[in-house]
Amino acid sequence: MPVKYITNVDEIPGLTEDERVSYKKVTDKFVFRLNDYYLRLIDWTNPHDPIRKLIIPSLNELQEYGRWDASDEDTNYVVKGCQHKYQTTALLIVSEVCGAYCRFCFRKRLFRVDVKEAMPDVQDGLDYIARTPEINNVLLTGGDPLILNTNKLRNLIEALRAIDHVKIIRIGSKMPVFNPMRIYEDQELLDLIRTHSTDEKRIYIMAHVNHPREITEETRTCFKALHDAGAIVVNQSPVLKGINDDPLVLGELLDRLSWAGVTPYYFFVNRPVAGNRGFVLTLEEVYRIVEEAKARTSGLGKRVRLCMSHTSGKVEILAIEEGKAYLKYHQSRDGEYGKLMVLDCPKEATWFDELPGNEKYWKKPSKKTADIVSVNEMPDFPQKK
Repeated sequence: MPVKYITNVDEIPGLTEDERVSYKKVTDKFVFRLNDYYLRLIDWTNPHDPIRKLIIPSLNELQEYGRWDASDEDTNYVVKGCQHKYQTTALLIVSEVCGAYCRFCFRKRLFRVDVKEAMPDVQDGLDYIARTPEINNVLLTGGDPLILNTNKLRNLIEALRAIDHVKIIRIGSKMPVFNPMRIYEDQELLDLIRTHSTDEKRIYIMAHVNHPREITEETRTCFKALHDAGAIVVNQSPVLKGINDDPLVLGELLDRLSWAGVTPYYFFVNRPVAGNRGFVLTLEEVYRIVEEAKARTSGLGKRVRLCMSHTSGKVEILAIEEGKAYLKYHQSRDGEYGKLMVLDCPKEATWFDELPGNEKYWKKPSKKTADIVSVNEMPDFPQKK
């Protein structure tokens, strides 16, 4: 049976009338969407339930903090809908809609009607990729590509498979935990993956599992269906205050992913995105939590890397000790791969830009579009449903 989607806070069981009124102030600024399957994962007896915090609006989102495009993605577009920041990787923004609108989403700007980053026709991006032979892997992202119908996905994947130098296709998605039935009940989708994930040209599913309670029987069925179809499943998640900022919880997540055959790929520092103030931890806190979590798991779980997705690249946190941050470029916009950086790390620092002297290691890209900074200055935009 298809899941039922909910886009109005009035339809959420378990909220008080005061909560419904206050949360509408949030949904005037930021999109809200969930479904009845994921809703069942919430423990309504616990006001601090982490699954609730992942998906239910909070007045914390109206606190002054951050900006829409915290990693300056607007500077990476080479044609409409296609980003090319790192030499071998291109991103196609193929969906402006998600199954789940996570409250911490770093691309929440996409869900405003005045933003046109996702393109219904990505032919310009496909043409760019075809004439750029150094691109050997392409990430389908958004939004959530798996919210698209299977015919649309087939057209995208077949077009990419027609480009010989594209060896890997990645699909970034929350669907394995938010609506796993969309995947394992869709035989056409699984057949599509089976056809185009081959020994030499794989399809990767970049899952977004943030908490071990999201790994249900249905999610494990989804992972198995993807594995049986020939996909490789990996996971990436930010470390978020009030959700997974406990070494016991994060260690359990690493274990349960490994047991399900899902590679722990990245832990991310929460980006300074507008509306995300309530999820922020200091760099020192994030590093300590991740290291303590890794100490509780096997070498399989320890494969995960802790990074900041910064304007200049993916900055890996190697250690934070005695007031110093030891960092390196895991990915680099300017080709500075592996560059080691040792910077002072104030106790209150939460992002690379807050480390004194960081600016000597990178140069700011020129901006292409305006970036709204203040939540309170934002008009109430109609949202994409």
